Amino acid sequence: MTDGNYPPQNNQNPYQSTYQAGYQAQQPQSQPQPGYQSQATHVAAPASQPKKNSAGKTFLVAFAGALVACVLAFGVAGAFGLLSGNGNASSGSSSTTLGASTSTGVDATDEDTTLAEAVAAKCLPSVAAIDVYTNASSSSYGYGSSSNSTELTKSSLGSGVVLSSDGYVITNYHVIEDGSAFEVTIDGTTYDADVVGSDPSSDIAVIKVKDASNLTAIELGDSDNLTIGEWVMSIGSPFGLEQSVATGIVSATSRSQIMNSSTDMFGNSTGEYTIYPNMIQTDAAINPGNSGGALVDAEGKLIGINTLITSYSGNYSGVGFAIPVNYAVQLAQQIIDGETPTHAQLGVSMTTINSSIASRYGFAVDEGAYVSEVTAGGGAEAAGIQSGDIITAFDGEAVSSASDLMLDVRSKNPGDVVTVTVNRDGQSKDFQVTLGSDESSSSSSTQQQSQQNAQGESSLLDMLRGGSGSSGSGQGSGNAA
Repeated sequence: MTDGNYPPQNNQNPYQSTYQAGYQAQQPQSQPQPGYQSQATHVAAPASQPKKNSAGKTFLVAFAGALVACVLAFGVAGAFGLLSGNGNASSGSSSTTLGASTSTGVDATDEDTTLAEAVAAKCLPSVAAIDVYTNASSSSYGYGSSSNSTELTKSSLGSGVVLSSDGYVITNYHVIEDGSAFEVTIDGTTYDADVVGSDPSSDIAVIKVKDASNLTAIELGDSDNLTIGEWVMSIGSPFGLEQSVATGIVSATSRSQIMNSSTDMFGNSTGEYTIYPNMIQTDAAINPGNSGGALVDAEGKLIGINTLITSYSGNYSGVGFAIPVNYAVQLAQQIIDGETPTHAQLGVSMTTINSSIASRYGFAVDEGAYVSEVTAGGGAEAAGIQSGDIITAFDGEAVSSASDLMLDVRSKNPGDVVTVTVNRDGQSKDFQVTLGSDESSSSSSTQQQSQQNAQGESSLLDMLRGGSGSSGSGQGSGNAA
């Protein structure tokens, strides 16, 4: 992604999820951190509110903060159990229809009604504020912690979008990650909610509001048909300020980003990545608490789920990103139907080739994705791609790294036929590949795992042959696509 290649100032990663920014704001600091405006971030910190859990009422944790900050600091833990909690969707054959069943126009023809007012009036009842609670014991490290604590503490907040009148709400995975209980406020009414399921590798989750009916489902738009410069509105709960709107434009489309894997409490990499293909870039304000909220167009139709920001301060700087609605709702539908979210898969393991590696090992090209292993029965094998090939283009677009290829593949759907260009023994060859699915994987996130090794050159050849080395270039290697 173009913007993501600029080095952050003061050694800070400019990409942040609103979750990360909101979390950092809650942490006591003995001295200001370089590049952070402590006064602003402290305003974002939600008050810690202990809550007692009773047998009659379970608070479901809904983290609705502008969790637009990168999952980088916290990583993507293993899949949040599909169909966890009570009242979740079953895996029956029937499918819940998402989005408003009827289309209503936005009437801003009255001289006293602006476009922003008309769109806000239509969409605000469909955007939720999510409060996330965690067990007091779950936030303490070390041994001896009691797992039977009944005290719940408000740990974070975020936003969500109502997809059905009976209470299905889409949000970001990083909003509900590690939550023990959730409270959701929709159009002035607060409900408990359960997690239905999630897709950590795509940062999408679905929760189900309890005892809700006749909610206002948002009208779905088409994120494949956007125009650079068109008017948009972001809606959510920045810094916990519910029912907030901000206007802007579509600054760009097809902005893709891979968030690095997180580390656990011992500093070990979780090995899991979050992949954001074809995101919508906007200058409509997105702040901590907006994560999981709505990006809507001038007709009040949902076109994206607000998810990331680029910022050195952790707050709004005019560059925000939303997951396209077509991609997000497709995953949400699978989760609601009780299915494991699936993604397109080429069927290769690869590592990044650069000029230094190409020179050392005598490769004919100095950039691309080296195929270290071909998955048996996958689309690549069926098409004739072999270990040792260097993929240089995908569907006519140049591939300069393994990360490029991962994003390219994720932007497609299982069953799509694509042209893959490889360099084999100095000769360029095209292969028509029918993309498979990662459904058979034990976890969708394992398809994006990356094994990195700071030693670099000493184990590179092993990686190229399918082992566990690294390109030594600081880029992702050993990736699967």
